[in-house]
Amino acid sequence: MRMVSVVVPTFNEADNVGTLANQIDYALRGIPYEIIFVDDSNDDTPDRIRRIMEENPYVRLEHRIGETGLATAVLKGFWLSEGDYIAVMDADLQHPPTVLRSMYIALEHGAEICIPSRFIKGGSDGGLGPYRKLVSGVARYIGKFSLPCLRHISDPTSGLFMFRREVIEGAPLQPIGWKIMVEVLALGSYTKVIEIPYQFQARPTGESKLSSRVTIEYLAQIKGLRKRAPSHRETRVIRWTVDKMKEAEEKYGF
Repeated sequence: MRMVSVVVPTFNEADNVGTLANQIDYALRGIPYEIIFVDDSNDDTPDRIRRIMEENPYVRLEHRIGETGLATAVLKGFWLSEGDYIAVMDADLQHPPTVLRSMYIALEHGAEICIPSRFIKGGSDGGLGPYRKLVSGVARYIGKFSLPCLRHISDPTSGLFMFRREVIEGAPLQPIGWKIMVEVLALGSYTKVIEIPYQFQARPTGESKLSSRVTIEYLAQIKGLRKRAPSHRETRVIRWTVDKMKEAEEKYGF
């Protein structure tokens, strides 16, 4: 079976990393995997991760000192990863680890990228408050208007996705801000995307990292990609229903 590397950028998520690692382990039972925490914390998050590593040999830690930023953390995780498939997810448990299994199966079905979506049938963004829904919606439509590669993707500004390693081989990724998936969609090499529905969760503990700086960085990223991204690509976007996901899982014996 192909191995999946789950890249998780962390900043002061000490209360969540243990639960997250346990849930990923459960979701990927029977599938070779590694979890790579790329950590910029100034609390005891790295110590918590080291304790997890004592119990789970598939957990790795890259604690950065003097570096910050989600995009560069994820990029570091890409280069450290050893899996055939690479997944990215947040550490705050708003991305449910259970969806990793369906993402893996979608790639086994021939997709080069799998994107869980809050905005197709069976999905929900109920874990967002009104303000974050507004900000997320504006960012989503700015991206769709500005970059042709995003127009048929229902949830292009999510931080949750999985792709084949070949997608980013040779890609000139120069991400800033938080929207690393936009960078991969704009500059990666792929022809088939599968979207699957998922339920975005409320954050159980800690605080959102959303700020005005994040918004400014996103706008700068979109502006830069308008110049760097190909103006046209042939891509099939296929949307799975909940029933299709169950059917695929049964086919693979999961």
